[in-house]
Amino acid sequence: MRLTAIAGIVLVAAVGAGDAQATRRLATVASLRQYPGYYHLQNVLVQGEFVEGPRVLLKGGEREIPVLLGDAKTATGLVEVRGQLIDVGRLEPTDPRLAAYDGAKDPERWPRPGEELLVNVTAVTQAQLATTATVRGLALQPWRFEGQKVSVVGQFRGRNLFGDLPSAPAKSRYDFVLRSADAAVWVTDLRPRGKGFDLSVDARVDTGRWLQVTGVVSQDRGLVTIAGATVATATAPETTPVEEETEPPPAPLETAEVVFSSPYEGETDVPVASLVRLQFSRGIDPRTIAGNIRVTYVGVAPTAAAEAQTVQFESSYDAGTRAIQLKFAQPLDAFRTVRIEVLDGLKAFDGAAVAPWMLTFAVGG
Repeated sequence: MRLTAIAGIVLVAAVGAGDAQATRRLATVASLRQYPGYYHLQNVLVQGEFVEGPRVLLKGGEREIPVLLGDAKTATGLVEVRGQLIDVGRLEPTDPRLAAYDGAKDPERWPRPGEELLVNVTAVTQAQLATTATVRGLALQPWRFEGQKVSVVGQFRGRNLFGDLPSAPAKSRYDFVLRSADAAVWVTDLRPRGKGFDLSVDARVDTGRWLQVTGVVSQDRGLVTIAGATVATATAPETTPVEEETEPPPAPLETAEVVFSSPYEGETDVPVASLVRLQFSRGIDPRTIAGNIRVTYVGVAPTAAAEAQTVQFESSYDAGTRAIQLKFAQPLDAFRTVRIEVLDGLKAFDGAAVAPWMLTFAVGG
């Protein structure tokens, strides 16, 4: 039996040149897989069913995608999943957003962009099977309406003039996007023209008009389309608030650490006039250097003239090499052991912690 319904679609974003982007992108698993570059690191909302196994998968229609659950829990039946799409190959193996990634992190065999996709889940709720056609229902459950004739009401968005969808079906010269507050579909094979209106698919000034479109639903390369049969003007329905999307938590900051030193750990016979150079894995905030590097002598001073244990120095930072250089106020005491300590107050350029670290070396004669 064909499902035919007229659906009211709500709009909370302004139209025209000042149109704001949606707070999230509704998608199908097929769309995420087809257009990973478009959805990478975007807030997404997708529906499907969890499939348990060696890796937890979300299955929507005929396609599946692995998920990272974090604190979220799986549920049986149809669910609505919110999260962030991660294209693993577009990140580095050390990226903290991949901390829970259970795939191999060998840089020599790192996946290419688009090869390994994940949904980093932030919330899971139960969902209901769509029984009447709405733009939102078509965007999330197109398999429920594929091949059926539907009638929906939505806002004209031209030829994807606001980037609501990742690509175009290129079925005809008049293809256009019809959008709800947080969902969009393509209308193909139908010129947006009728009694009292003739809209241009390339003019933003024409967007914002409410249209009623009737046609047959299909899926093509991850895009949901309506092969249009009729179009008419429509009245905007009563506005219903759209739930604001919670921004995903920021990626944990990557701890910086010392990766090279001169002198090296345990080096002996270091000249008394030496400089010390410490190179870090990440850029350092030079404002945090003062008070967070300590230089002292270790052990009992061999002469009364060298009783002071703390060594005075001046520091300079080279951002290009991520290195701190220490120049001592006086030549180092001969035949002493020197300890350099990086304290936990030193910070990377983005506020991340620098791992505490220590170096000892012996001064020559």
